[in-house]
Amino acid sequence: MVEEAIAWRRSLRDFTKDPISIWKLSMILWAAQGITEFRYGFRASPSAGATYPLEVYVVVGERGVKVNETAYLPPGSYKYDCKRHTLTLVKEGDLRSELAKAALDQEWVRSAPVDIVICAVYERTTSVYGERGYRYVYMEVGHVGQNIYLMATALNLGTVAVGAFYDDWVKNVVGAREGENPLYIMPVGVPVKPYRVSAEDIASYYRRARSVG
Repeated sequence: MVEEAIAWRRSLRDFTKDPISIWKLSMILWAAQGITEFRYGFRASPSAGATYPLEVYVVVGERGVKVNETAYLPPGSYKYDCKRHTLTLVKEGDLRSELAKAALDQEWVRSAPVDIVICAVYERTTSVYGERGYRYVYMEVGHVGQNIYLMATALNLGTVAVGAFYDDWVKNVVGAREGENPLYIMPVGVPVKPYRVSAEDIASYYRRARSVG
């Protein structure tokens, strides 16, 4: 349920060594940029003027994504095609350590089985809205980040939004195209300790808060 995912959402940085399933990765990518309307191709996250400036890359670690009982997605950097709901291999190999170095050695970037990297092509939006378009792009990547948080939580996974990194280095690691500017890295994995809170816990907190003073 939506309210449960909102209540349980937390920025989680400690992951087990377990892989995630291709189905769960598929659901997270769909929540980020998947198609939800078929005439105009509207997506799961809102976009100013439906300009859709964001591009999504997935850095998959060695044995990080389980395809079936015996097979894993080969490690590498993949680009998400939201119109076909497919992944295209961009660079081969386990790139997580290099991505972590580009992100000031944040260990959770290295230890998560998957890192989602969201890039922006500003011109898609600024060509319509001028300089104010930059604001709309930043708003949009926030919408996408929250969708990833909530879907990950609903699937009993964890994630954290990372914004501290060297842009050009990250771009080189994932193999992003010219004009695609990294805005977020979101490690995704099975959390060591998921956060849980009940509806009664929340109601009790508010009762106490209202009784003060």
